[in-house]
Amino acid sequence: EVQLVESGGGLVQAGGSLRLSCAASGFSIDDYAIGWFRQAPGKEREGLAYISSRDGSDYADSVKGRFTISSNNAKNTVYLQMNSLKPEDTAVYYCAADPIVSTIFKALLFEDDYAYWGQGTQVTVSS
Repeated sequence: EVQLVESGGGLVQAGGSLRLSCAASGFSIDDYAIGWFRQAPGKEREGLAYISSRDGSDYADSVKGRFTISSNNAKNTVYLQMNSLKPEDTAVYYCAADPIVSTIFKALLFEDDYAYWGQGTQVTVSS
C-alpha cells in the first residue's frame, strides 16, 4: 500500500526556516515522482516543487530561491527545506507521489499529476 506521511510543520516567525519531511512506504521513491504542494484557507492547492530520478527537480516561481527539495533514498524520504518564510507561506503542506512511468507528459506541479497524497502538515508563519 502506497503511503505518504508528512511531518515537520509548526509555528515559525517570519524570516525563519522549517524542514518538512515526506516519509514514503509501500514503494521506492526511486520509481516515483514526488511533489510538494500547499493549500491556504480559501485558496486552491498550489504546486511548489517536485523531484524525480528521471526529471530532476523544479520549483514554482513563488518559492524558487527560498525552498529546496531533496531526497534520501536510503530513508525513502523527501524533504522540503523552507527558508526566509513569509506570513503568506502559511498553509497546509502536502506531499504527493506518482509513478515515473506515468509522468512522461506531466509538468509535475499540478494537483492532477499525482495519484497518491499524504494527510498534510500545518505550517504557520507569524509576522
